[in-house]
Amino acid sequence: MAEQNQEMPDLRAPNNPNSHIKKVIGVISGKGGVGKSLTTSILAAKAVREGKKVGIIDADITGPSIPTIFGLSGMVRGTEESIIPMETRTGIKVISLNLLTDDPAAPVIWRGPVISGLIKQFWTNVEWGEIDELYVDMPPGTGDVPLTVFQSLPVDAVICVATPQDLVSLIVEKAVRMANMMDIPMVGLVMNMAYMVCPHCNELVYPFGEGKVEALANHFGIPFCGELPIDPSLAEACDEGRIEDLPLNYLDEIYDAICRIRSK
Repeated sequence: MAEQNQEMPDLRAPNNPNSHIKKVIGVISGKGGVGKSLTTSILAAKAVREGKKVGIIDADITGPSIPTIFGLSGMVRGTEESIIPMETRTGIKVISLNLLTDDPAAPVIWRGPVISGLIKQFWTNVEWGEIDELYVDMPPGTGDVPLTVFQSLPVDAVICVATPQDLVSLIVEKAVRMANMMDIPMVGLVMNMAYMVCPHCNELVYPFGEGKVEALANHFGIPFCGELPIDPSLAEACDEGRIEDLPLNYLDEIYDAICRIRSK
């Protein structure tokens, strides 16, 4: 009896011939509403300020928010062969379902295979050009779309986003285990809503307890971690599409770790 080949088949989708992408970074979480899009946007905007050519795939098809955060509206244009991503004010290239439909508020009532097929098109049919760092803002959980991204795109590393409630350790563990199963390194853990600044004395207040992000990172062997505050001005900037106007002095360690990933 012939010996069975135990190697996993290569399921990666073909790259667009006019796309030259050096790094692909996934931003994941075990649940929704924790700040994946915010983290993606901050890292992408910071990369542009460092002189990088940056793109974002908004892979949260049923709840896309990247266009809102960057103040993008309307529809992307295309050629006979490719889709041309829309660019933000600072030159970040973005593709999202909200930039492909006449009514961004219309609900997306699609089954998993259709959504997964669109994600592959965001990689294959979009003409990205020269990109140093392509960020993929994933939907929550460990279902069809994250699996499609991991299997179809050459993801170099992932970043996990969480909030500091007691249930977070289980949520992070699910995301860590999925990344491990797909043999993709996790370079950072972001704790959103970790603290707030007292408006009277500027003291940092940790409403859910201090030090949780470092404890979780150490427990799961994640090398770099960062914290995002509870900040009304940050939320307001996202709602108004002004994320690129902020100082963005967050997540420096995680961004430095991304820079150390070897380019393709």
